[in-house]
Amino acid sequence: RGGVQMMLDTSAIGGCSPDSAICVRGITRDFPAGQQMMRVLHGISANILPGEMTYIIGESGSGKTTLISIMCGILWPTKGDVHVFGTDIYALSDDELVNFRLQNIGFIFQQYNLIPSIDTASNAAVPLIAQGVDRLEARERALVMLDKLNIADQADKLPNQLSGGQQQRVAIARALVHEPRLVVCDEPTAALDAKSGRRVMDLLREVAIAEDRACIIVTHDNRIFDLADRILILEDGRVTHDGTEMPQDH
Repeated sequence: RGGVQMMLDTSAIGGCSPDSAICVRGITRDFPAGQQMMRVLHGISANILPGEMTYIIGESGSGKTTLISIMCGILWPTKGDVHVFGTDIYALSDDELVNFRLQNIGFIFQQYNLIPSIDTASNAAVPLIAQGVDRLEARERALVMLDKLNIADQADKLPNQLSGGQQQRVAIARALVHEPRLVVCDEPTAALDAKSGRRVMDLLREVAIAEDRACIIVTHDNRIFDLADRILILEDGRVTHDGTEMPQDH
């Protein structure tokens, strides 16, 4: 499979492949900087196929988090198109986009965003409850996912009673509990030791990777580089590498 490919063929003009998990074309993003605009992304085009774990790597400020935020409908591009499993997500209404994300995308961000007033299992069950799943069933499914992450024994604790690594595993459980077609992770192993990090990556492969699913990971963690199917490197808002292996100069 082609995985992440720089789209230099006619698909960059004529449309996205129906087989794509994510297709971005000509993505630019500008942010206000005083009286001027600062361009963070410079015309990025890429085609990410299902069945693969794709890493996005780059120095701080290279545009990684901006890119994944655009890919999953959190941040609007200044220019360009984004298709997720064939849907032009920025052609959707606000309500349609919220529902699309809820049904199809799981997020693991650096800020865990756990709800402080409810316990661990309830936090992990939030996406299911939002989809209308019965609360008891949602909690039971959340407990199964927490157990896979070796944190089910903390199910009744509030977030402020957990360590940073434990909170991160709860956030990961929440992202995976509804078995989304696309999982987007920003530094999922940053707060974890090597053993816990491997457990998380194994779980991502088990839950997030399938013929009709894809996983995108932003990471600086060289302990897990060997697990990538594709590697996309950003420098100053531009793609400088796209392939199945890390280049020797990294």
